[in-house]
Amino acid sequence: MSRVGKIARRSFLVGAVAAAGGVAFGVWRYKTPYRNPLLSGLNDGEAALTPYVLIRPDGITLITPRADKGQGAYQVQAMLLAEELDVTLDQIAVDPGPPDVAYWNRALADEAAAFLAPGGGLGEQVAGSIVSAGAKFLGLQITGGSTTTPDGFDKLRSAGASARETLKAAAAAQMGVAASELTTRDGAVILPDGTALPYTELVGAAAEVDPVTDVDLRPASEWRLIGKPTPRLDMVAKSTGTQNYGIDVNLPGMVHATVLLNPALGGALGSYDTAEAFKIRGVQSVVEITGGLGIVADNTWRAMEGAKAIVASWPDGPLPPTMDAHWQALLDSFTEDAQDSRKRDDGDVDTALGEADVIEAEYRAPYLAHAPLEPVNATVRVDEDAVEIWTGTQIPRNVLTNVSRITGVPEDNITLHNQMIGGSFGHRLEDMVVRHAAEIAMQMKGTPVKLTYSREEDMTHDFPRQIAMARMRGTVREGRVEAYDLGIAMPSVIVSQMGRQGLSVPGPDSQIVAGAFEQPFAVPHHRVTGYRAPPLALISSWRSVGASTNGFFYNAGLDELIHAAGADPMEERLRLCDDPLARGVLEAVAEMSDWSGPKPAEGVGRGVAFTKSFGVPCAEVIEVETTQAGLKLTRAWVAAEVGTVVDPLNFENQVAGGVIFGLGHAMNCELTYADGRAEQTNFDAFQGLRLYQAPLIEVRGLENGDTVLGVGEPPVPPAAPALAAAIFAATGTRLREMPFSKFVEFA
Repeated sequence: MSRVGKIARRSFLVGAVAAAGGVAFGVWRYKTPYRNPLLSGLNDGEAALTPYVLIRPDGITLITPRADKGQGAYQVQAMLLAEELDVTLDQIAVDPGPPDVAYWNRALADEAAAFLAPGGGLGEQVAGSIVSAGAKFLGLQITGGSTTTPDGFDKLRSAGASARETLKAAAAAQMGVAASELTTRDGAVILPDGTALPYTELVGAAAEVDPVTDVDLRPASEWRLIGKPTPRLDMVAKSTGTQNYGIDVNLPGMVHATVLLNPALGGALGSYDTAEAFKIRGVQSVVEITGGLGIVADNTWRAMEGAKAIVASWPDGPLPPTMDAHWQALLDSFTEDAQDSRKRDDGDVDTALGEADVIEAEYRAPYLAHAPLEPVNATVRVDEDAVEIWTGTQIPRNVLTNVSRITGVPEDNITLHNQMIGGSFGHRLEDMVVRHAAEIAMQMKGTPVKLTYSREEDMTHDFPRQIAMARMRGTVREGRVEAYDLGIAMPSVIVSQMGRQGLSVPGPDSQIVAGAFEQPFAVPHHRVTGYRAPPLALISSWRSVGASTNGFFYNAGLDELIHAAGADPMEERLRLCDDPLARGVLEAVAEMSDWSGPKPAEGVGRGVAFTKSFGVPCAEVIEVETTQAGLKLTRAWVAAEVGTVVDPLNFENQVAGGVIFGLGHAMNCELTYADGRAEQTNFDAFQGLRLYQAPLIEVRGLENGDTVLGVGEPPVPPAAPALAAAIFAATGTRLREMPFSKFVEFA
């Protein structure tokens, strides 16, 4: 996808507002709306009906500003717009549009508010208003946190409805009929006699009428697309290998580059000798960049061969020299001075722990690389007064800011073409590859530079998932869980990640306790404390962020207490559950897996886990079987409550993919450091779940809530603890540290 090209100066904006207050048209909460970013430089006969709807004589383009990294973001955004605009998906093109403050993400602000004032009510509403105002002021155009659907559900439908009604008003004025007598269908206004006026022929007339902004959205009973299984817009291209990604960019006069970085993460450039590199055919230059060297050649392979030929010595980096030192830093953080938050403190935990035998355990979760299939890449051309960028990114406005700082070119003169992304899992919330490409391009002005990291450079210089540790103490009484005290220590993901964007984030880090403090279990004496460890590796958001580790910690600790009480893992969770939506999810997965039916055969075990993350209650049951070759995963059942399932096909794919992602990493993966250097450098040492290992997965989406939620991340946190519980049920082996393959063997 490329940025929308020229759009006519003669244009109009329905409602004259942008994406403010969570609704693009008809509703907004702030008095100063953002301008429509599509209004710059239009050709005659083209109209930007909203920041999301662009009509040209040759067709309709829907703007889908949330990045698509394989999760179907373009699809769901297009569906929401098309639902009210009355177009079919085969009538439209999608484009991510330009980076702009108008596309700020309200749903991310809502997530932050839920941490600042948990439990809903007036406190959360006030916190939401404050955080939302800040997010709008900063213009945070970010794809992440499973917010594409929640952020767009009302906003994009409103944009489509406003555009539709304005086109009807234009047709009414042109044809001399009442707008109330008109309908729309398949990209056209339908006159009373059945004549169809295509939207593309009404652009000029629409410029002469007042925009229609007060539009009621259609009830669910009239939805044509939402809730219906819908083939993906990119299905054919991806099935035939014709989908273009950032790595496929090919420009006239382009050169190719790669990097050779200090192998110690965060280390600086040392001394180097490039003589052997220039003996390789096609190598053109070697330039200094932050943390290392950029090697330029006439193709990517030769650039990478040139990088291998360079002889360099590197200063040490800032990381502790051994993994033992990393773990010790976490252990040392379980102190009052390091306490970061205590968002859950019910009953009297200390008294309860002093009145009964205490059950204790410690849990560990390692660093994890993002390891997307598409090697990270960016193409940049720097001219004297302009810059052009081609890359896939989840933070387009940050990319403009950072490239402007590097090149000295104002952001208004920087054009970003956001590309389809071949996997991210949080990786493209970082933009170091773009910065390195800009640094190289600054030394080759006028020439497009396509930078591609080798797999090894990407793995060893990834900003990984946080390392984390938890300590559980608890008591049981009369067959029930009585007290549960969970402390979690990890470095701050938010400080590390936002610090690289030049942002200071005060206050506690929500991710240290995310996926733990908000769980809907009414243990009489219940406490969750977050402890902030000192900075260690440079870390970043990884699919489900803090919940990716805390879902394991919380469920593993609860399982140990339930076992000590002699209770059933599902029944005790249901007894403790004090949230109707969460209870519905647990009941659904119990019914799906026939939990209360006949007991599994000898050597077969089932485990259940529940995690509420990103507002989504998600429960999973995993079944394993002991075989002569090792443990085999046989079945998985997953239920999640998202309010409204926009696209059932994509929902099922997202949920099943999250389970596979969570299981594979729990079983096989860790990123370790020695002398500050990552020891795993490619997929052979960082194996995901193999096809033959994958269980049969059954998915159910519940729609009982009144809030629409996203599901890209919530299926990940329950996968590891459900698997650990199943292994315990089958073998009696209690797993408290990932990856599990360090302790058990899988078939």
